[in-house]
Amino acid sequence: MARVLLCWFVLLAMTPLPAQEDPLPIAVVGLTHSHVHGLFSNLDRSDVTIVGIVEDNDTLVQRYAEQYGFSTDIVYPTLADLLAAQQPEAVTAFGSIYEHLKIVETCAPRGIHVMVEKPLAVSLEHARRMETLANQHGIHLLTNYETTWYPSNHRAYEMIRDSAIGAVRKVEIRDGHRGPKKIGVQPEFLEWLTDSTLNGGGAVIDFGCYGANLMTWLKDGQRPTTVTAVTRQLQAENNPDVDDEALIILTYPGTVALIQGSWNWTIGRKDMEVYGLDGVIYADNAHDLRVRTPEGYDGFTEEVLELKDRPAPYDNAFAYLAAVVRGDVEVAPTDLSALENNLTVMEILDAALRSAQSGTTVTLD
Repeated sequence: MARVLLCWFVLLAMTPLPAQEDPLPIAVVGLTHSHVHGLFSNLDRSDVTIVGIVEDNDTLVQRYAEQYGFSTDIVYPTLADLLAAQQPEAVTAFGSIYEHLKIVETCAPRGIHVMVEKPLAVSLEHARRMETLANQHGIHLLTNYETTWYPSNHRAYEMIRDSAIGAVRKVEIRDGHRGPKKIGVQPEFLEWLTDSTLNGGGAVIDFGCYGANLMTWLKDGQRPTTVTAVTRQLQAENNPDVDDEALIILTYPGTVALIQGSWNWTIGRKDMEVYGLDGVIYADNAHDLRVRTPEGYDGFTEEVLELKDRPAPYDNAFAYLAAVVRGDVEVAPTDLSALENNLTVMEILDAALRSAQSGTTVTLD
C-alpha cells in the first residue's frame, strides 16, 4: 500500500497543472466616458491588463492617475502613438460615440479587436462602415451595455424560452435618470453627451439603445416591422441642444414594445416588464425579479426572486472580452454584445430619429 501511495504522489507531481492564461493586453482609448471607472476600479483583475491609455486631456489624465494610481508613462496622446509603442490585442473605447468609427478604422487593419461602450455607433452610416471593416479584417467588434450582465434579464429570457408566461404580447423597457447635468457627470463627459453630433442625439440615443438591444435579443434578432417615436426637450436649461425624453414604439408580428429612454426620471432606473398571455415578468433591476400569475380579473399570485451574479466570464464586460478574444466564448449573432444585434439597434435608433423628426411611423424593409 505504501508503494502504491508513493507512486500516486509521484505521478501527481509530474502531472502538469492547468495553464493559467495570461491576462489579455488591452488599450483604453479615451477617458471622457464615465463608464471607464468600472475598469479602473479593479486594476488587479486577472482577465485583462491595461498596456496603454489614449487621452490628450492632461488634466483628466492626472485626475484619473491620482485616483487610481496608474503611471502616466502608459498614457499616449493618440492611438497611433500608443500602437507604435504597445501591442494590445484589444481596444476598449471610452470617448464619444462619434470616435468609435475612427478607432475601428485604425484597429481593424491591424487585427486588433474592439469593444465600444453603448451604442455601437453615432449613426447607422458609421455602424455599417464599422461592420464592413470588422468583417473584412476578421476582428471582434463588441458593444457593452450595463444591462447585458444583469442576471434578472437573463432569467427573464430563459423563462420566455421555456414558455413560463405564455406567448409574449407586450414588453415595456425603461432606462434613464434625472439627466446628466443633474446627476453631476464629469464635465468632459457632459460636453459630448449633450452634443447632437458627438452623441447622435440625447436621451433617445443614450437610453433608447438599451431597449432596442434587449428587444432584438428577446426577439432572436428579428427586426421590428415599424418604429414610431416621439422625442421632447423638457429640460431646455440643462440640455439645450438635444432631446431629453424619448418614447419609442416597436411592432413585431404578435408583439409590441414600448421603450422609454429618459433624462427626466425622478429616480434612476433600468427595468423591464414582459407581458405574456399567462403571466408577467418584472425585471426590477440587476438582481430582483418578480413573476405574477393572473387570478380572475385583477388578482394574482407572485413569486419573488433575488438572483446572484452570473458566473464568469458572463458577469462583466472585460472578462467576456478576454474570453471572446481567447476563443473560449463564441458570440452568437443574437447575443447582446454581438455586432449583428447592434446593427439592428442602430437601425431602430435611426428609424426612431426619423420618426420623431417627421411625426410619422417608419416601416423597416
